[in-house]
Amino acid sequence: MMLVDSHCHLDYHERDGDIDDVLTRARESDIGTIVTICTKISEAKSVQKLAARYDNVWCTVGVHPHEASLECQRNPSELIKLAKCEEVVGIGESGLDYYYEHSSRTDQEKSFRTHIAAARSTGLPIVIHSRNADEDCERILKDEMQNGYFCGVMHCFSSGPSLAQTALELGLYISISGIITFKKSEELRNIIADVPLERLLVETDAPYLAPEPYRGKRNEPCYVSHTAKTLADLKKVETKILASATTNNFFTLFSRAKAPSSP
Repeated sequence: MMLVDSHCHLDYHERDGDIDDVLTRARESDIGTIVTICTKISEAKSVQKLAARYDNVWCTVGVHPHEASLECQRNPSELIKLAKCEEVVGIGESGLDYYYEHSSRTDQEKSFRTHIAAARSTGLPIVIHSRNADEDCERILKDEMQNGYFCGVMHCFSSGPSLAQTALELGLYISISGIITFKKSEELRNIIADVPLERLLVETDAPYLAPEPYRGKRNEPCYVSHTAKTLADLKKVETKILASATTNNFFTLFSRAKAPSSP
């Protein structure tokens, strides 16, 4: 059974000085592929270099909505240029965050639409962040899909049923983090129960959102197995079936990524 951690931030582990240990624990837990996510254009090259050092690590290029006012992308050209790097398998993460609003809503929307344009141009999936912004996220996704098809994933999904349904209708995937293991996440589990297995991915969002029983501790890719187990129970399938499905979904969506060679 091999799993994919479709969304984490390995640069944090690199800064902590234990990235090799983190990746060893991931391999020992049958995490075969990892995507480390870019949150600032100014850090894109370092994220790419990190991914290039490991044959099972890939990366994205993009600007997190928190950084949109500082690094707002109003033209997709820089994203498209950076996406030519062979380690880059996606665009983002980008989207809307109205919980913290570290950046203005106007800058977040401009940057989000630019990232979608880059995803459309490159054919790479966009990694979408949405927090407390369901209505605007739905509006933008519907608007932009009318301008031309793009593929992508709603990362760390914790929104409402309407956004989940819109995402599915538009052909997007939904990625599940450790939030689904939390005791107070019953509403989320009810929503995900209705999402087709062929449209689901799993992730950690490490070093954030460690699943039960590690909640409150630093998260890391090896813990994605706990999220997968909870998701398998929710979908009423064996964990190995869940692992196979989400891994196949990942390589269908992130088609530039290559599966690691068998040992």
